Amino acid sequence: MLISFALIFLCGMLLGDLFKRMGLPSLLGMLMTGIVLGPSMLDVLDSTVLSISADLRQLALIVILARAGLSLDIDDLKKAGRPAVLMCFVPACFEILGMALLAPRLLHLSLLEAVVMGAVIAAVSPAVVVPKMLYLMEQGYGTDKHIPQIIMAGASVDDVFVIVLFTAATGLAQGRAVSPLSLLRIPASILTGIMTGIILGVLCGLFFRRVHIRDSSKVVILLSLAFLLVAAEQLNPVPFSGLLAVMTVGMTIQKQNAVLADRLSDKYAKLWVAAEVILFVLVGAAVDLRYALGAGLPVVAVILGALAFRMLGVLVCTFRTNLSAKEKLFCMIAYIPKATVQAAIGALPLAMGLPCGQVVLTTAVLSILITAPLGALGTDLTYKKLLRRQSSPID
Repeated sequence: MLISFALIFLCGMLLGDLFKRMGLPSLLGMLMTGIVLGPSMLDVLDSTVLSISADLRQLALIVILARAGLSLDIDDLKKAGRPAVLMCFVPACFEILGMALLAPRLLHLSLLEAVVMGAVIAAVSPAVVVPKMLYLMEQGYGTDKHIPQIIMAGASVDDVFVIVLFTAATGLAQGRAVSPLSLLRIPASILTGIMTGIILGVLCGLFFRRVHIRDSSKVVILLSLAFLLVAAEQLNPVPFSGLLAVMTVGMTIQKQNAVLADRLSDKYAKLWVAAEVILFVLVGAAVDLRYALGAGLPVVAVILGALAFRMLGVLVCTFRTNLSAKEKLFCMIAYIPKATVQAAIGALPLAMGLPCGQVVLTTAVLSILITAPLGALGTDLTYKKLLRRQSSPID
């Protein structure tokens, strides 16, 4: 296992830096590292590491969402208003609609199977989007109109919405009845996650104010609480979003004490250096090249077609706002990447024995390979041209 972690870090960082020097996103190099080291090619990663891959990816996601919460100002989200709310679910709905229209014709799936596939593909990747939006906030790009905050908040809630829809769609595909009450899990998960995060954030703020401990110790406490929140989502019979609660804890602390939040965010930024490598290398290791290479053009066409629907959904969210045409285009590009959710749930329909399981898995894999680098590279290449800079960079 130790050799596997050494290979993950050394090769991931090396290839990530190489891709960055070539003008490509470093995450693309990390994804390629995972593909090369994983079962599809060299197969040199310990099976124990692969068996806990999902947990390790979730740990990395917790780190970046916690940092996102500490960097998000609630007042900025209030000023953003309607677009911030709509971005949480409208683009995903448009993409699922696009998949429902295209997949039956191009892949010969039933309408319900196409919806299952759409629910797998529709989630944007906060692990790709959030770090880039944090960087733009630090550099002052788009902050005058709160564009990074809108995209970051939407990407974090979007996953909750899509996963609940996925659960409902696979239930129907397996012949289980899905009552209207089950759809109430979406707003219930969001509300309980936010309320729990606010309560814990207030308590942590009070504790940190009265008990003087090192910032590193505070980060350990917050990470421990975050792990408990995410674990509670699986154990709690009440609908609850652990990841949204994690983010809300940080936002509440930021509201109470912005100076402390900035210091803690810097600590999380250092943790992200290692967590990012683990996340994207293991996502790459989950890719099965045999299925990806054998999928053919129809699957690629479906992915790109549904992506066009998603971008139309983003345009609808920003309709009649103060955003310029360039800024709307940037929002559409930044909301492209898929990775973490697809890697986590892409294989579930196959494990459930659904007839569409294999093609859903293949589509999930290809969506990662196509959209993660496309969205990341598109964001990197366009933000200086499409967004206005408000302030000088933060060193």
